[in-house]
Amino acid sequence: MTSQEGRLREAMVRFGQSLFLRGYGCGSSGNLSVRLEDGILVTPTNSCLGMLEPERIAKLDSEGRHLAGDKPSKEAFLHLAIYDERPEDRAVVHLHATHSVAVSCLEGLDPADLLPPITAYYAMRIGRLPLVPYFRPGDLALAEAVRGVAKDHHAMLLANHGPVVSAKALDAAVYSAEELEETAKLFLLLGERRYRCLDEAQLAELREAFPN
Repeated sequence: MTSQEGRLREAMVRFGQSLFLRGYGCGSSGNLSVRLEDGILVTPTNSCLGMLEPERIAKLDSEGRHLAGDKPSKEAFLHLAIYDERPEDRAVVHLHATHSVAVSCLEGLDPADLLPPITAYYAMRIGRLPLVPYFRPGDLALAEAVRGVAKDHHAMLLANHGPVVSAKALDAAVYSAEELEETAKLFLLLGERRYRCLDEAQLAELREAFPN
């Protein structure tokens, strides 16, 4: 194992524990992955994000073949599909965070963009948030549905399931997933009240100041 791979395994443990302790996952829900030069690391199936062990994190090659560690998450194919479509991204975070899942169950929202730009940090870290239709957990058809969205979007909600976010590094993917969850919480708290969103001029200013 290279020192770089070892550092990434340790980082997955730290971020998994942080997410779990702050309520972004429960039980054995959710999974994390990072891209290596020779494949990916992904959290094991039925593992708790709060109790990961570095050496037990699964390693797969780029075709999804199991190389080392415990049996990978049954949703590892979802991560591989995103990496195929987003060659510059190096990490994927998939959570079952409560408020994001709640938004993914609502009817009447725009499936091309589920949440409004309530805050600058949501607009900067997420942008547009599309909805991927429902598939049962582990259904390989989900990979193709995700693939169709991932080329143009680094964040999405799986209907009645939860958020998936990718980024160029694990910390960035985690922070964006957290921002999505907090914005979903704000959206649900505001409910039917009248509230301000960022307007097009403000969004354009953010895009100019903080280009992706």
